Amino acid sequence: MLARIIGSSIFIMLFLSLEFYVFYGLKGHFKDQFKLWMKISYWLSAATPVAWLFFMGRTASAQPLSNLQLAHHLMIGIWVTLLVTKLVYAGFLFIEDFYRFTHYGGQQLAKLKDAEREVNLQSRRTFMRRLALFVAAVPFASFLYGISRGKYAYTVDKVKIKDPELPEAFNGLRMVQISDVHAGSFDNREAVAKGLQMIQDLEADLIVFTGDLVNNRAHEIVPYIDLFANLTAPLGKFSVLGNHDYGSYVRWPSDAAKEQNLDKLKQYQADMGFKMLNNSALVLEKEGQQICLAGVENWGHGPYPKEGDLAGCFGEENNGLFTILLSHDPTHWRHKVLEHPQKVHLTLSGHTHGMQLGVKIPGFQWSPAKWRYKEWAGLYEDLGQRLYVNRGFGFLGFPGRVGMLPEITLFELTKA
Repeated sequence: MLARIIGSSIFIMLFLSLEFYVFYGLKGHFKDQFKLWMKISYWLSAATPVAWLFFMGRTASAQPLSNLQLAHHLMIGIWVTLLVTKLVYAGFLFIEDFYRFTHYGGQQLAKLKDAEREVNLQSRRTFMRRLALFVAAVPFASFLYGISRGKYAYTVDKVKIKDPELPEAFNGLRMVQISDVHAGSFDNREAVAKGLQMIQDLEADLIVFTGDLVNNRAHEIVPYIDLFANLTAPLGKFSVLGNHDYGSYVRWPSDAAKEQNLDKLKQYQADMGFKMLNNSALVLEKEGQQICLAGVENWGHGPYPKEGDLAGCFGEENNGLFTILLSHDPTHWRHKVLEHPQKVHLTLSGHTHGMQLGVKIPGFQWSPAKWRYKEWAGLYEDLGQRLYVNRGFGFLGFPGRVGMLPEITLFELTKA
């Protein structure tokens, strides 16, 4: 309790410091024209989302698929957008203040006439305020787009995998991967339907889903079961569990209720036509040749569930086959998969979302996710094995995507 009080007090002090710093910076743009209504508007816009998150956050987050939760998501989006914008703006003002107090300090100030010094300082201050306002407008506009449009701006990333061990019969295999649906965050059924139609239009041979169907509760997916059920592929649809699918991030009245929730989620996956590969594998056959498709429950380094068991996947029936593994958390690859006796040619993961924030252009990508995960988005290779990390189909927490758009991955496997 004491730690919580101390933490809240520190947050309030930092919050107020930032707000006053930005407030007086903005006030300098308008001078005498900074009317009372503008002051009231500023402080209302600053205080409202913070007050909501403090007093309504836990209640709202426990109400899936409700108007209250949608309002909660919106407040999170507003707060994050304003916070990032103000941090950028304050950063520029701080640079100018720091420069002013160091460069013009001490003896250098004494060498300038008072009037000349005042003009120089004021001119520089005005320029930096305008520059700060201009630069801060970029993240503000980007986050607004990410909240309003970016979270449903589905992109198809086409990835070619060439491997000499791929059986000739599977040369040209087309496989679609999606990950991290997080259905409890959706607020636009039509947009989700369009994204799923994009998957169907790719006419893949195989569709795989690599976990986190919901945020916490199985019934979050119910309004979308029919949409996912419409997806078809000749070789089938397969899935595994992600860390959120276990319902570990909410309070349950009993362990039995939590287990029942997981059972429902598995049933809903079956209703959508997905066969779950939880610590199991199967053999896909074509023209007398075979490949292995395996899947594990979530295994994540650190605090995440470690239910994945590679030993349960492999046996005599799939030993030595070209192998594709579905494993939600990419940390599983480096900690367990690479060292496993049976070679896994391609591991498909998700989990990171690319932090829902970053830059992705041809030939370059960056996200704060790289500070947390060694492999966080895209294709990686080590010890003759490959890992692909999907940026996710949905979103969680922040109700938007900035730069890291939702991803549908189309793999084309060819024999090298």
